[in-house]
Amino acid sequence: MHDTADASPSVCCVIVNWNGWQDTLDCLSSLRTQDYRNLQIVVVDNGSTNDSAGRIRSAFPEVTLIETGKNLGFPKGCNVGIQTALAGSAEFVWLLNNDTVCPQDTLRKLVRRAMASPEAGLVGTVLLYAHDPTQVQAWGGGKVRPWIAYSTHFHAPVKFDKNCYTTFASVLARRAMLEEVGLLYEGFFMYCDDTDLCLRMQETHWKIVMAEDTAVLHKEGASTPKSQKPFMTKTITVSSLRFIRRHSRLALIGMPLYLALRSGNRIVQRDWNGLRAVWQGATEFVREPMP
Repeated sequence: MHDTADASPSVCCVIVNWNGWQDTLDCLSSLRTQDYRNLQIVVVDNGSTNDSAGRIRSAFPEVTLIETGKNLGFPKGCNVGIQTALAGSAEFVWLLNNDTVCPQDTLRKLVRRAMASPEAGLVGTVLLYAHDPTQVQAWGGGKVRPWIAYSTHFHAPVKFDKNCYTTFASVLARRAMLEEVGLLYEGFFMYCDDTDLCLRMQETHWKIVMAEDTAVLHKEGASTPKSQKPFMTKTITVSSLRFIRRHSRLALIGMPLYLALRSGNRIVQRDWNGLRAVWQGATEFVREPMP
Protein backbone atom coordinates (compact mmCIF):
# COMPACT_ATOMS: atom_id res chain seq x y z
CA MET A 1 0.00 0.00 0.00
CA HIS A 2 1.51 3.29 -1.10
CA ASP A 3 -0.63 5.67 0.95
CA THR A 4 -2.18 5.71 4.36
CA ALA A 5 -5.45 7.28 5.40
CA ASP A 6 -3.63 9.53 7.84
CA ALA A 7 -1.20 10.93 5.27
CA SER A 8 -3.39 11.28 2.19
CA PRO A 9 -6.25 13.71 1.49
CA SER A 10 -9.79 12.40 1.59
CA VAL A 11 -11.33 11.54 -1.78
CA CYS A 12 -14.95 10.78 -2.55
CA CYS A 13 -15.62 8.98 -5.83
CA VAL A 14 -19.03 9.78 -7.38
CA ILE A 15 -20.55 7.38 -9.92
CA VAL A 16 -23.95 7.79 -11.59
CA ASN A 17 -25.77 4.60 -12.57
CA TRP A 18 -28.79 4.28 -14.85
CA ASN A 19 -29.80 0.69 -15.61
CA GLY A 20 -26.12 -0.19 -16.00
CA TRP A 21 -25.46 -2.37 -13.00
CA GLN A 22 -23.19 -4.81 -14.89
CA ASP A 23 -20.75 -2.06 -15.85
CA THR A 24 -21.09 -0.41 -12.45
CA LEU A 25 -20.15 -3.65 -10.67
CA ASP A 26 -17.05 -3.96 -12.87
CA CYS A 27 -16.13 -0.35 -12.09
CA LEU A 28 -16.63 -0.82 -8.35
CA SER A 29 -14.54 -3.99 -8.42
CA SER A 30 -11.65 -1.97 -9.82
CA LEU A 31 -12.14 0.69 -7.14
CA ARG A 32 -12.03 -1.98 -4.44
CA THR A 33 -8.44 -2.73 -5.51
CA GLN A 34 -7.19 0.89 -5.45
CA ASP A 35 -3.93 1.29 -3.53
CA TYR A 36 -5.23 4.47 -1.92
CA ARG A 37 -6.97 4.04 1.39
CA ASN A 38 -8.64 7.37 2.03
CA LEU A 39 -11.40 6.75 -0.49
CA GLN A 40 -15.15 6.83 -0.07
CA ILE A 41 -17.54 5.86 -2.87
CA VAL A 42 -20.98 7.27 -3.60
CA VAL A 43 -23.15 5.66 -6.27
CA VAL A 44 -26.15 7.70 -7.39
CA ASP A 45 -28.78 5.43 -8.92
CA ASN A 46 -30.63 7.72 -11.31
CA GLY A 47 -34.04 6.08 -11.39
CA SER A 48 -33.03 2.66 -12.70
CA THR A 49 -35.84 0.26 -13.55
CA ASN A 50 -33.88 -3.01 -13.62
CA ASP A 51 -32.97 -3.71 -9.97
CA SER A 52 -29.62 -1.95 -10.35
CA ALA A 53 -29.82 -0.54 -6.83
CA GLY A 54 -30.44 -3.92 -5.26
CA ARG A 55 -27.61 -5.59 -7.15
CA ILE A 56 -25.14 -2.82 -6.30
CA ARG A 57 -26.14 -2.78 -2.65
CA SER A 58 -25.80 -6.56 -2.38
CA ALA A 59 -22.39 -6.75 -4.08
CA PHE A 60 -20.86 -3.63 -2.47
CA PRO A 61 -22.47 -2.98 0.92
CA GLU A 62 -19.62 -0.63 1.84
CA VAL A 63 -20.62 1.84 -0.88
CA THR A 64 -22.98 4.74 -0.15
CA LEU A 65 -25.94 4.26 -2.49
CA ILE A 66 -28.33 7.13 -3.14
CA GLU A 67 -31.55 6.41 -5.04
CA THR A 68 -32.99 9.49 -6.75
CA GLY A 69 -36.25 7.76 -7.70
CA LYS A 70 -36.20 9.13 -11.24
CA ASN A 71 -33.74 9.91 -14.02
CA LEU A 72 -32.54 13.41 -13.17
CA GLY A 73 -30.05 13.54 -16.01
CA PHE A 74 -26.29 13.12 -15.71
CA PRO A 75 -25.25 16.55 -14.33
CA LYS A 76 -27.97 16.64 -11.71
CA GLY A 77 -27.23 13.05 -10.73
CA CYS A 78 -23.55 13.97 -10.37
CA ASN A 79 -24.46 16.99 -8.28
CA VAL A 80 -26.40 14.81 -5.86
CA GLY A 81 -23.22 12.83 -5.29
CA ILE A 82 -20.96 15.89 -5.20
CA GLN A 83 -23.16 17.55 -2.60
CA THR A 84 -22.92 14.42 -0.48
CA ALA A 85 -19.13 14.49 -0.82
CA LEU A 86 -18.89 18.18 0.06
CA ALA A 87 -21.17 17.70 3.06
CA GLY A 88 -18.47 15.40 4.39
CA SER A 89 -14.72 15.85 4.66
CA ALA A 90 -13.73 15.15 1.06
CA GLU A 91 -10.86 17.33 -0.17
CA PHE A 92 -11.27 15.95 -3.70
CA VAL A 93 -14.20 14.56 -5.69
CA TRP A 94 -13.41 11.90 -8.27
CA LEU A 95 -16.12 11.93 -10.94
CA LEU A 96 -16.09 8.58 -12.70
CA ASN A 97 -18.30 7.07 -15.38
CA ASN A 98 -19.81 3.74 -14.44
CA ASP A 99 -18.48 2.17 -17.68
CA THR A 100 -14.82 2.55 -16.70
CA VAL A 101 -12.28 0.17 -15.20
CA CYS A 102 -9.41 1.71 -13.25
CA PRO A 103 -5.98 0.16 -12.65
CA GLN A 104 -5.18 -0.05 -8.95
CA ASP A 105 -2.80 2.93 -8.96
CA THR A 106 -5.18 5.34 -10.73
CA LEU A 107 -6.36 7.38 -7.77
CA ARG A 108 -2.91 7.55 -6.21
CA LYS A 109 -1.55 9.06 -9.41
CA LEU A 110 -4.42 11.54 -9.72
CA VAL A 111 -3.96 12.75 -6.15
CA ARG A 112 -0.18 12.93 -6.52
CA ARG A 113 -0.59 15.17 -9.57
CA ALA A 114 -3.11 17.36 -7.77
CA MET A 115 -0.90 17.77 -4.71
CA ALA A 116 2.04 18.74 -6.92
CA SER A 117 -0.07 21.44 -8.62
CA PRO A 118 -1.86 23.74 -6.15
CA GLU A 119 -3.37 25.65 -9.09
CA ALA A 120 -5.09 22.49 -10.38
CA GLY A 121 -8.87 22.68 -10.10
CA LEU A 122 -9.29 19.60 -12.29
CA VAL A 123 -6.90 16.72 -12.93
CA GLY A 124 -7.53 14.86 -16.18
CA THR A 125 -7.06 11.17 -16.89
CA VAL A 126 -5.71 9.29 -19.90
CA LEU A 127 -8.64 7.25 -21.26
CA LEU A 128 -8.06 4.12 -23.33
CA TYR A 129 -10.65 2.22 -25.33
CA ALA A 130 -11.75 -0.80 -23.29
CA HIS A 131 -12.06 -2.92 -26.44
CA ASP A 132 -8.55 -1.91 -27.57
CA PRO A 133 -6.34 -0.62 -24.72
CA THR A 134 -3.54 0.17 -27.18
CA GLN A 135 -5.60 3.10 -28.49
CA VAL A 136 -6.05 6.41 -26.68
CA GLN A 137 -9.66 7.50 -26.58
CA ALA A 138 -8.87 10.89 -25.02
CA TRP A 139 -5.68 12.37 -23.55
CA GLY A 140 -7.65 13.90 -20.72
CA GLY A 141 -10.04 15.82 -22.93
CA GLY A 142 -9.90 18.12 -25.90
CA LYS A 143 -10.74 21.53 -27.28
CA VAL A 144 -14.06 23.13 -28.11
CA ARG A 145 -15.16 25.94 -30.43
CA PRO A 146 -17.87 27.49 -28.24
CA TRP A 147 -19.60 29.40 -31.03
CA ILE A 148 -20.65 26.17 -32.80
CA ALA A 149 -20.18 23.68 -29.92
CA TYR A 150 -17.70 21.64 -31.98
CA SER A 151 -15.19 19.65 -29.95
CA THR A 152 -12.30 17.32 -30.69
CA HIS A 153 -10.43 14.95 -28.37
CA PHE A 154 -6.70 15.13 -27.74
CA HIS A 155 -4.84 11.88 -28.39
CA ALA A 156 -1.36 12.89 -27.29
CA PRO A 157 0.23 15.17 -24.66
CA VAL A 158 -0.78 18.80 -25.06
CA LYS A 159 -1.04 21.96 -22.99
CA PHE A 160 -4.55 22.67 -21.75
CA ASP A 161 -5.19 26.33 -22.53
CA LYS A 162 -8.18 28.48 -23.49
CA ASN A 163 -11.31 26.58 -24.57
CA CYS A 164 -9.86 23.24 -23.54
CA TYR A 165 -11.81 20.79 -21.45
CA THR A 166 -11.21 17.54 -19.63
CA THR A 167 -13.77 14.78 -19.95
CA PHE A 168 -15.64 13.85 -16.80
CA ALA A 169 -15.50 10.15 -17.65
CA SER A 170 -12.71 10.32 -15.07
CA VAL A 171 -11.60 13.56 -13.45
CA LEU A 172 -10.37 14.58 -10.03
CA ALA A 173 -11.94 17.86 -8.89
CA ARG A 174 -10.58 19.93 -6.02
CA ARG A 175 -13.10 20.85 -3.34
CA ALA A 176 -11.97 24.48 -3.21
CA MET A 177 -12.55 24.85 -6.96
CA LEU A 178 -16.07 23.42 -6.78
CA GLU A 179 -16.91 25.72 -3.89
CA GLU A 180 -15.69 28.73 -5.87
CA VAL A 181 -16.83 27.92 -9.41
CA GLY A 182 -19.93 25.87 -8.61
CA LEU A 183 -21.19 22.42 -9.55
CA LEU A 184 -22.30 21.04 -12.91
CA TYR A 185 -24.89 23.09 -14.77
CA GLU A 186 -28.17 21.22 -14.52
CA GLY A 187 -29.65 22.80 -17.63
CA PHE A 188 -28.07 19.95 -19.59
CA PHE A 189 -29.75 16.56 -19.33
CA MET A 190 -26.48 15.08 -20.49
CA TYR A 191 -23.52 16.11 -22.67
CA CYS A 192 -21.70 19.47 -22.59
CA ASP A 193 -21.74 19.55 -18.78
CA ASP A 194 -18.02 18.83 -18.45
CA THR A 195 -17.03 21.39 -21.09
CA ASP A 196 -19.32 23.97 -19.51
CA LEU A 197 -17.69 23.62 -16.09
CA CYS A 198 -14.20 23.71 -17.59
CA LEU A 199 -14.91 26.96 -19.44
CA ARG A 200 -16.42 28.51 -16.31
CA MET A 201 -13.36 27.43 -14.34
CA GLN A 202 -11.02 28.97 -16.90
CA GLU A 203 -12.49 32.37 -16.06
CA THR A 204 -10.82 32.00 -12.65
CA HIS A 205 -7.29 31.22 -11.49
CA TRP A 206 -7.87 27.44 -11.49
CA LYS A 207 -6.22 25.27 -14.17
CA ILE A 208 -6.64 21.89 -15.83
CA VAL A 209 -3.63 19.61 -15.41
CA MET A 210 -3.04 16.05 -16.58
CA ALA A 211 -2.05 12.91 -14.73
CA GLU A 212 -0.20 11.61 -17.77
CA ASP A 213 0.74 8.29 -16.17
CA THR A 214 -2.87 7.13 -15.74
CA ALA A 215 -4.63 4.66 -18.04
CA VAL A 216 -8.35 4.18 -17.41
CA LEU A 217 -10.31 1.81 -19.65
CA HIS A 218 -13.56 3.31 -20.94
CA LYS A 219 -16.42 1.42 -22.60
CA GLU A 220 -17.67 4.57 -24.32
CA GLY A 221 -21.41 4.64 -24.81
CA ALA A 222 -21.99 1.42 -22.88
CA SER A 223 -24.93 2.92 -21.02
CA THR A 224 -26.68 3.96 -24.25
CA PRO A 225 -28.43 1.16 -26.21
CA LYS A 226 -28.71 1.54 -29.98
CA SER A 227 -32.47 1.84 -29.66
CA GLN A 228 -31.89 5.12 -27.85
CA LYS A 229 -29.86 6.69 -30.69
CA PRO A 230 -32.58 9.13 -31.89
CA PHE A 231 -33.21 10.23 -28.31
CA MET A 232 -29.48 10.79 -27.81
CA THR A 233 -29.26 12.77 -31.05
CA LYS A 234 -32.09 15.01 -29.88
CA THR A 235 -30.51 15.39 -26.43
CA ILE A 236 -27.10 16.28 -27.86
CA THR A 237 -28.76 18.87 -30.10
CA VAL A 238 -30.58 20.53 -27.20
CA SER A 239 -27.48 20.51 -24.98
CA SER A 240 -25.27 21.91 -27.74
CA LEU A 241 -27.67 24.77 -28.45
CA ARG A 242 -27.83 25.59 -24.75
CA PHE A 243 -24.04 25.46 -24.58
CA ILE A 244 -23.71 27.90 -27.51
CA ARG A 245 -26.19 30.27 -25.87
CA ARG A 246 -24.22 30.17 -22.61
CA HIS A 247 -20.70 30.53 -23.99
CA SER A 248 -20.72 32.19 -27.40
CA ARG A 249 -20.82 35.88 -28.20
CA LEU A 250 -21.85 34.83 -31.70
CA ALA A 251 -24.75 32.63 -30.63
CA LEU A 252 -27.17 34.05 -33.19
CA ILE A 253 -24.77 32.95 -35.92
CA GLY A 254 -23.46 29.82 -34.24
CA MET A 255 -26.79 28.16 -33.49
CA PRO A 256 -28.13 28.19 -37.08
CA LEU A 257 -24.73 27.11 -38.38
CA TYR A 258 -24.59 24.26 -35.85
CA LEU A 259 -28.02 23.06 -36.99
CA ALA A 260 -27.07 23.35 -40.66
CA LEU A 261 -23.91 21.30 -40.19
CA ARG A 262 -25.63 18.67 -38.05
CA SER A 263 -28.53 18.38 -40.48
CA GLY A 264 -26.29 18.31 -43.53
CA ASN A 265 -24.25 15.45 -42.09
CA ARG A 266 -27.39 13.36 -41.66
CA ILE A 267 -28.68 14.21 -45.13
CA VAL A 268 -25.39 13.04 -46.64
CA GLN A 269 -25.67 9.80 -44.64
CA ARG A 270 -29.37 9.49 -45.56
CA ASP A 271 -30.07 9.17 -41.85
CA TRP A 272 -33.64 10.44 -41.87
CA ASN A 273 -34.38 9.36 -38.28
CA GLY A 274 -31.30 11.27 -37.16
CA LEU A 275 -32.36 14.33 -39.16
CA ARG A 276 -35.79 14.22 -37.57
CA ALA A 277 -34.19 13.94 -34.11
CA VAL A 278 -31.99 16.99 -34.77
CA TRP A 279 -35.02 19.11 -35.59
CA GLN A 280 -36.97 17.73 -32.66
CA GLY A 281 -34.12 18.93 -30.48
CA ALA A 282 -34.12 22.32 -32.18
CA THR A 283 -37.88 22.64 -31.66
CA GLU A 284 -37.58 21.74 -27.98
CA PHE A 285 -34.84 24.35 -27.56
CA VAL A 286 -36.80 27.10 -29.30
CA ARG A 287 -39.91 26.45 -27.24
CA GLU A 288 -38.22 26.41 -23.85
CA PRO A 289 -38.27 29.57 -21.71
CA MET A 290 -35.08 31.60 -21.57
CA PRO A 291 -33.05 30.84 -18.42
